[in-house]
Amino acid sequence: MAETLQSLAELGQQAQVATPNDAPLREKKVDPQGRAYATGKRKDAVARVWIKPGPGNIVVNERPVEVYFARPVLRMILNQPLQLVNRVGQYDVIVTVAGGGLSGQAGAVRHGLSKALTNFEPELRSILKKEGFLTRDSRVVERKKYGRAKARRSFQFSKR
Repeated sequence: MAETLQSLAELGQQAQVATPNDAPLREKKVDPQGRAYATGKRKDAVARVWIKPGPGNIVVNERPVEVYFARPVLRMILNQPLQLVNRVGQYDVIVTVAGGGLSGQAGAVRHGLSKALTNFEPELRSILKKEGFLTRDSRVVERKKYGRAKARRSFQFSKR
């Protein structure tokens, strides 16, 4: 049977013994070619991201990132995880992205790149998680309802 505790101090000591402070360590996940892979999603866009050590080339759908994401804001969104963990120019990034528009695709690449970085360097997880880069933004476009012009907009009302 369980022993009877006489004071709160004994209860605290027993709790410390029961739960060790060693959190389970995450391990590095790489394929035989030395690449880390992750899938990122945003709205309707899905990005498949591979990273490997290299001079810092970023290729999106077999095109340079400057060509595919022509707007500087989209490139900034894409580079946020690398800048946050000071890894700009240390990894080659290969991305295949499909679906949605350019803004959703940039968000999907950012999400996938963050997840791939945590697969390659598990100790970066806490930094990226704190900034919210590992969270999948689940907001999607609301569907159109019948009897409505759009999802919520009604047709114009006329009394006569």
